[in-house]
Amino acid sequence: MLFPQLFKARLSRLATSLVVTLALIGASPAHAQRVNVVRDAEIEALVADYVRPILKVAGLNRSGIEVVLVNDNSFNAFVAGRRIFVHAGALLQSETPNEIIGVLAHEVAHLAGGHQHRLREQLERAQTMAIVAMLMGVGAGVAGAASGSSGIGQAAAGLAMGGTEMARRSLLGYQRTEEITADRSAIDYLNKTKQSGRGMLKTFDRMGRDLALAGVRVDPYQVSHPMPRERIANLEQLVRGSPYYDAKDSPALQQRHDLMRAKLAAYTAGPAAARRIFKDPAGLGMQYADAISTYLSGNPRDALAKIDRLIARQPQNPYFHEMRGEILIKANRPQDAAKAFGQAVKLAPSSGLLQIGYGQALLATGDPAQIRKAVSELSAGLAREPEYVNGYRFLAQAHGRLGNIGAAELASAEERYYSGTLQEARVFAARAQSKLKKGSPEWLRAEDIINSKPPRR
Repeated sequence: MLFPQLFKARLSRLATSLVVTLALIGASPAHAQRVNVVRDAEIEALVADYVRPILKVAGLNRSGIEVVLVNDNSFNAFVAGRRIFVHAGALLQSETPNEIIGVLAHEVAHLAGGHQHRLREQLERAQTMAIVAMLMGVGAGVAGAASGSSGIGQAAAGLAMGGTEMARRSLLGYQRTEEITADRSAIDYLNKTKQSGRGMLKTFDRMGRDLALAGVRVDPYQVSHPMPRERIANLEQLVRGSPYYDAKDSPALQQRHDLMRAKLAAYTAGPAAARRIFKDPAGLGMQYADAISTYLSGNPRDALAKIDRLIARQPQNPYFHEMRGEILIKANRPQDAAKAFGQAVKLAPSSGLLQIGYGQALLATGDPAQIRKAVSELSAGLAREPEYVNGYRFLAQAHGRLGNIGAAELASAEERYYSGTLQEARVFAARAQSKLKKGSPEWLRAEDIINSKPPRR
């Protein structure tokens, strides 16, 4: 994790703290705790470009690691399983690509160093220490009660508290060491990719200022991360001594970063937030935020005029065409929306999310020929994005309109399966099987859903 998690629980809640932490670093936060995930083709493509060279130098480029965007306004990131979770607030607040690349490099270092696995071992050790201390305290307490000595009873309580406190501090100390290691490894990755570490220093400086402004007094031995000023002191010499200290993000990458921030500002904080970020009203970022805000305010005609002006400036930007398609769907012009999405897919053919958007627009036309094409596009998009729940909903509608009831039931089963409502998924899968050819790939997939078990937490 990038940010300190303050462990304020005392003795009686130590076990709970350990379990919560273990759940957080377990298989998937979607199973350990519900997170509100953001799906956006433009932002995901940009963040993937940021992390790809880092994963390569860390030896993880073939490990199937993906970045997940979390709808949270705080500046934070963490790893769980084979995924790096980045808060939308971190993307919105970062002024340069280099700042987010530093965050990603830190999280990649946790994965490359096997820190999750070792933290689990430390948690088990800390739990064992806490349990032993508790049992020793209970034993001493029983002896005190039998002897009628209040002093022994008090000593027993102190023994239990001291043991669990030692376990907690040992765990926190271990986590701080791992964070320092991840910071240093991140600088190594940045050097290997010829990028500056200045973004990391800026991030830690921001954290320090936020703590100061909040007036929070933090005991450095009671948190799981080093304090921001300590992290800067540990890294500053390494960063300034790098031959890439003055390396800058390319103008094209900075522009993509600005457009990403503009989109996030418009969707999460409104036009006022975009005006605070972008001082030039004629700049591309401000114009993009304005077009999206106009669309969100329910004025598709003006929004269309604004996005068309942006397309005239950047005709090869697939996400401007995607936004045009979204506006046209809201304006009840599905045929034109399908053309806009088709152009977006043509410019970014590897994006499953854009293909699903294209399929949705084709479905909205109501034309049987277009709906058949929608099935093809939705299926191809879901092959790339198998966990995108909304795509299955559109696919079920498309199959239903074409009279393919078995396929529609199977798509509904997939939607429930990836939504985590396994019992409903089994019901739809059984209904699908009754209408599908026995032994066909679709029938076998329905069988898999019927026989699937809930994921282990």
